[in-house]
This record gives sequence, structure tokens and C-alpha cells, in this order.
Amino acid sequence: MEGSEFTELVPSLPEELGLECLTRLPYTAHRVASRVCRRWRELLQSKDFYHHRRKSGHTHKVACLVQALPSATGRKRSESPSYGITVFDPVSETWERVDPVPKYPDGLPLFCQLASCEGKLVLMGGWDPASYNPVTDVFVYDFTTRRWRRGNDMPSKRSFFAIGAFSGRVYIAGGHDENKNALESAWVYDLRKDEWAELTRMSQERDECEGVVIGNEFWVVSGYGTESQGGFEGSADVYDFGSGNWTRMDMVWEPGRCPRSSVGDEVRKDGKLVSWAESDSAVRIRTCGVMLGTKLTLVTGSEYQGAPQGFYILDGQNGKLVRISVPDEFSGFVQSGCCVEI
Repeated sequence: MEGSEFTELVPSLPEELGLECLTRLPYTAHRVASRVCRRWRELLQSKDFYHHRRKSGHTHKVACLVQALPSATGRKRSESPSYGITVFDPVSETWERVDPVPKYPDGLPLFCQLASCEGKLVLMGGWDPASYNPVTDVFVYDFTTRRWRRGNDMPSKRSFFAIGAFSGRVYIAGGHDENKNALESAWVYDLRKDEWAELTRMSQERDECEGVVIGNEFWVVSGYGTESQGGFEGSADVYDFGSGNWTRMDMVWEPGRCPRSSVGDEVRKDGKLVSWAESDSAVRIRTCGVMLGTKLTLVTGSEYQGAPQGFYILDGQNGKLVRISVPDEFSGFVQSGCCVEI
């Protein structure tokens, strides 16, 4: 970072101390602090400042969840629930709801996907909650301004695709198109440029696959082809961010098991990917796991179909699940989620 960008941030303090003071502000104070003056606002919203905070150890990780909202008065039980974005902060053990996306004030697109990119939350795709038609919408949430902005739409409509983020870019692959045809295509969205670019194709079609970033690779796990509806594969296609090439990996997932929201970013000694559904019998159904660093993972799920959903912290050191208490308004079903380093 160029020191001249941050001179006289705080009157009568050397620029280094002024920068240090603002660096130590918790992210929850950024919205108020950005109103102090134009200089502070430009600094707090800059990508350079985010990377400076991250390098100096003043960011921390939160779980952003696509979660069912409390039932509205008058809603029929047979109707699909509405979804919103919930943020769980493991440091303060607090829960909060992000303001609705302006285009969808009554609930997010169903089955939309989340990714984290440079401290921002990126929401893509899904089905319009009123018509159930697939949408190509892209929205970006800034935790400093606490506002959503529109991004450049996805190149085409696709549902149940894999998603992952790396170095300022969001990667998507697989899923199916409007005619239920499984896809082998993949694209990358550059957050800074607000542009899409097509990648080379995977080795096969992968509908209802799951995406996970491991090191310098984007893993597109399992899924099935158009002609094998529901026949989840045990393989994965792995995209190398450096070379831009795909490599097929066989026998990395249990065939027949749906991978949605339950793939961990670690390969076990037997060569298979970690499955959060196998971490404990209490979460083996409708599982969702969000890693919050190397030591903690938020895991939600049920013991059996129809059982109450539980919320747990999985300790990476001892492998034990610890149940956590959740306010009633944040106890709804968790469809998916991602970790955001703010």
C-alpha cells in the first residue's frame, strides 16, 4: 500500500498511527465510520484497505447462510418458505439478518448460490420465488456500506450449479439449463471488472454438483448427466487456477450421495473428500457445513427426515460436534452457505 494514500487520516497523528486506528475498527463499525468524511469512506471501501486488514490479521470469518425465514402471518403451510441471508459471527456468537435484495424484498430466489469474494458476498442465480422461473441475477453485498448492488448477469440460465471463489473471481460450473439438460460448461466472473469469461469444459455433464475450493483448485464434485437423473457420480472435475486446465478425479465421493452443501475442503487419507453428513449421526440429513477457518466449522442438519434441525460447531482439533443455541428467528432450515472473511 502506498503510504501517501492515507496521510492525515486522523488529525495530529502520524499517518501510520491513523491507518492503524482505522485498521483495528471492527467491521460492524465501518458503516458509521465511512460517514465521518470522504477520505475515510474511500479508504474503508477500497480493496487495498481490505487486503491490508487481512494481511495484518484484523479480519475475521463469518458464516453467511441462505436460511428459511420465519413464516409470515397468513402463509399456508403448503407454500414454499421464503429465504433470506443470515450472518453468524462465531467470535461474538451473534446472529443477524442482512437486508433483503431490493429486487426480491419478500425472499431470495429459491436455490440461489453464494460465494465470498474480497470481503463481499456474491449471490447468483436461483429461481424467481413468484414464478419459479430460473433467473440470471447477480448481486454483490458490501459489508461496509451494508448495501446490495447489481452485478453483470450470468451468461445463461442454469440451476443447481457448483460455485467457488478465488483471488477476486467467482467460478461456476455444471448444473442444468432451462430444459433440464445437464451442463458441462463453466464460467468465471471477475468481481472488479464486473465481467464474465467462459472456461474450457469439464470432462462430463454434472447436474446438482457441489463446488469447493481447495488450495489453488476449484473442485466440482459429483452430480449426474442428463440421462442418469439422480445417479450421483463418485468423481469430480478439478480446475487448476494456475494452468486453466481441468483434471478428472475418480473415487473421491460416495456414489449415490447428493453432495449439495455437504462437501468439506479437505481430502481424507483414503482419497475421498470430507462429507459433513458423516461427521455425526445428528446431522446426516439435510446437512450444510460452512468452514470458518482451519479449526471451526458451522454444521447444520437433522438426525432423520422430519427431525428438528440442529446447529453445531465442529472442532477441527478433536472432531467433536458441540450444539449451539440459536434464537428462534434464526432457527429456520439452512439451504446453503459460505464463509466470508470481513
